[in-house]
Order: sequence, then C-alpha cells, then structure tokens
Amino acid sequence: MALENICGMDKVSFMRSFGALTSAQTMKEIRLASSNMDNPLAINAPPFESPRERLNELAAQSKVGMDFDHGTTTVGFVYKGGIILCVDSRATSGKFIGSQSMQKVVQVNRYMLSTMAGGAADCTYWDRVLTRECRLHELRYKERLSVRSAARFICNVAADYKGMGLCMGMMLAGWSPEGPTLVYVDSDGLRIHGKVFAVGSGASNALGILDTDYHFNLSDEKAFDLAFRAVYHATMRDIFSGGLVRLYHMDKSSWRNVANKDCQELHEEYSRQ
Repeated sequence: MALENICGMDKVSFMRSFGALTSAQTMKEIRLASSNMDNPLAINAPPFESPRERLNELAAQSKVGMDFDHGTTTVGFVYKGGIILCVDSRATSGKFIGSQSMQKVVQVNRYMLSTMAGGAADCTYWDRVLTRECRLHELRYKERLSVRSAARFICNVAADYKGMGLCMGMMLAGWSPEGPTLVYVDSDGLRIHGKVFAVGSGASNALGILDTDYHFNLSDEKAFDLAFRAVYHATMRDIFSGGLVRLYHMDKSSWRNVANKDCQELHEEYSRQ
C-alpha cells in the first residue's frame, strides 16, 4: 500500500489494487448507511417496499422467527393539579420478556415529557430527535417549542415514513401558555388533543378504571391513587404489561417522579380492597 502511494497508483482509479477498490467501496457503503449521523431527520429505509410483509417472507425463508407484537400500558390524564403520567416497565417481543426495567417516560426537556408504546427503538430515536429540535428552537427563537408543535413534528415524521414499519404510540405532556397540554400521536399520523389517554396492549383495562373514577377536580393523592390502580389492573390482565409502575406528576413549574412501585406491592395494596 505504501509503494502504491509512492508510485501514484492510488490517484487513478483503474490503477488501484483490488484491495484498495474494495476498501473505497466499503467506506462509501458505511457513509451511506450512517447518513443519519449527519442528519438525524433522515434514516435509511429498508432496502425493499412494505418491510412488515417482506420481513415475514424473509423470516420464513431463513426459518428465523420474528414476532412484531408489542405490549405495554401507559396512562396520562389532566386534572386540576396538573398532569399525571403513569407507565409500566415491561418490554416484550411477542411472548418473550426482554426487560422488566424499561424507562417508558422520556424527558424531552424541563417542561415536556413523552411516553413510549410500540417499538422501543423507534420511540427512543425520535424522542432524541425531538429533544434536539426543541433545543434548537429555543436557541433560534428564544422561546419554548409548544407541546402542540412538538406533536405536529412527530406526525410529520410519521407521514414521511408511513408504510415503512415505523411503530410508535406516544403521549406528549407539558405546560403551554394556554395551560396543561396532553397530546396523543402515533406512527399512523394520528394526533389527538385530550384530557385522558391510555396507550398500549393494556389500554382497555386501564380505561375501564379511568372512565369510572376520573374527574377533573381530583386531589393530588386521589389522582396518584387512580393512576396506580389503572396501570395495576392492566398489568394483572395483560401479560405484556408488568414490572415497575412509575408515576410522574407535572405542574406549571416542573415535573417529578412521584413514586415507583412493583406490581406485587400494588397487588398487596389493592387486592384487599
């Protein structure tokens, strides 16, 4: 390689050795595959159309099982004391439990939180991109990016990658000039503003509790109890939800992690009621 450089053989493409050409091609492919490092808003799509269907075909040919089922329970609601977010911590792939300590509430910044449901990699990646966009917006315009604008950003991402296998179901919570804001967004481009949401495989069980006992004028203690009960009952009836139940409270000035309770601890508390 040193002799090639001295003789100038590396300057003309047809004079380069096979090894040098292979290295150049490899570097070109690496730069192409990692282009999102330069621009995090652009990620490489799978090298075929309809990846969800195509991956199943490839899995059948290679006899490798790939299960796209996901499960979780995330709950969020607005009440007079602020915003409550409550989530479980189990990460699954089909019937396989990958983790019992997944962090499903993500700090976007000091005034905005996001919950994750669906593909953990998808949610984590785009939450990080959203964090970057919020910070850049603050630096450029000397004001915070609103929760509604952040939700619109995620919806634009979902629209750009629709049909490519993106799997996200997120709640964005924060304080805007008009007050507490809670928005649901997903990978289908759906964006809903509301007061009460439950997302994930255990959502129907959690909503059964919320629809019965939720009202806007809850005290802090009753709001915390309602959130814990909603996620607890979901974990008892949904095999894809479990682990720790984490509760977050957000008010006008900040947010805090109120408590983290194991499902067994909640079972001992609520099963006697």
